[in-house]
Amino acid sequence: MRVGVAADHGGFYLKEKIRAELESAGHRVVDFGPVSYDPDDDYPDFVVPLARAVAGGQVERGVAVCGSGIGACVASNKVRGVRAATVLDTFSARQGVEDDDMNLICLGGRVVGASLALELIEAFLGAEFSGAQRHLRRLAKVKDLLSNGAH
Repeated sequence: MRVGVAADHGGFYLKEKIRAELESAGHRVVDFGPVSYDPDDDYPDFVVPLARAVAGGQVERGVAVCGSGIGACVASNKVRGVRAATVLDTFSARQGVEDDDMNLICLGGRVVGASLALELIEAFLGAEFSGAQRHLRRLAKVKDLLSNGAH
């Protein structure tokens, strides 16, 4: 699978471990940066290009890492076509894809260790959207918010 990864300073070291493990597992990894640790790196500078690549189909799935996973998630979800969530358990990593067609997982480099992060990513990448009518109906309602605005 073609997987994009991105981080800020809070997620840089975890992103590097994730990238290496994904490559070892045979995935084609596109690294949106940063390429070295800099305490002034801001998550939008790296996560938004990743989110745009997910939405545009240049990568099939995305993994974004910041300190908590929250900032990366907020920024990612501003990109039309991205369905991102901050995930802390394997059930949500799998179910988010199966039911909600999640295409970008957000992790906290200061919240989860490397072992758990890799478990979460494995569940995320191994899952497929069910395409069930009830899920399609719900996603259509969410998509409608982008056109008509939330109240």
